[in-house]
Amino acid sequence: MIAHIIGFVLQNLPALLLIIALVVAAARRRHGPVAERFLSWILLLPIGITGLWAGAFHVFFPATAAKLIGWEVSPFQLEVGMADLAIGATACIAFWRDLNFKAAAVSAASIFLLGDAVGHVKQMLFASNFAPGNAGVPFYTDIICPVLAIALLGIAKRQSAAQHSNSTAHRTSSSSFDLT
Repeated sequence: MIAHIIGFVLQNLPALLLIIALVVAAARRRHGPVAERFLSWILLLPIGITGLWAGAFHVFFPATAAKLIGWEVSPFQLEVGMADLAIGATACIAFWRDLNFKAAAVSAASIFLLGDAVGHVKQMLFASNFAPGNAGVPFYTDIICPVLAIALLGIAKRQSAAQHSNSTAHRTSSSSFDLT
């Protein structure tokens, strides 16, 4: 029973972390602008922690990772694992950084994850690979997380620009004085 629960959590970790990120970001209402708050939690949990988790599996447990994805063990898993670790670490660091750093993390993660999704589709179409690690939760989160992060980044950038514009206008109007 416990082994089954652990297996379920590990196979569904990206989706579980996405749900946790959304719940935590929604609960922390007083902690910054909405879009940036949600973006931060998505970078930390489903992109960052999942990247570290996937990287660790590819680097330290390549046979397990390959079996879950429906692959044979390959020397390329070390390279994929290192890329996962780099994306994961960058996304985790972005949680505490400014919007420009978050934008760079979203860009790198989105290219990598959406590229992964294309690879999953190719494996499904041309190799009939419907293994859980290829056609299951990782496939869907490889699409949902970057698309959501890109959308939230766009909204956060607009909110930030509008806030900056409003504060600049306020400073300009309050610093001028009327001599009439």
